[in-house]
Amino acid sequence: MAVRGGSTAVVAIVLILFLVLQRDMVDAASYIVGDRINGWDFNISNWPKAKTFTFKPGDELVFMYKPGKYDVVPVNDIEYDYCGHALDSKVYRSGNDKINLVDGSNYFISDFPNQCESGMKLRVFAK
Repeated sequence: MAVRGGSTAVVAIVLILFLVLQRDMVDAASYIVGDRINGWDFNISNWPKAKTFTFKPGDELVFMYKPGKYDVVPVNDIEYDYCGHALDSKVYRSGNDKINLVDGSNYFISDFPNQCESGMKLRVFAK
């Protein structure tokens, strides 16, 4: 009988954890980076929402742009500062890229020549 009660407790804990995680996913929201006209474009670092809004981990950023003209690369803080990225970094190129935020600072750059240096970089914070 003790074994059965113990496994019931484990199942209950797993169920509670599942429900908590599901609730966080349901609360996640989706945000278009920039605006509906220009989207992911030069001077995106001035996007007001990135500076004033508190995002949550799991929120989704939608990067809309013309494929072949721009791309999006999630990077770390050092890569962001120097406008570069590791060779194995994921580079998004679809023009309608959806990227979920992680807890803390999230950094994004454009990998096309001179675009990051010209302002195609974005930092948002999720907590």
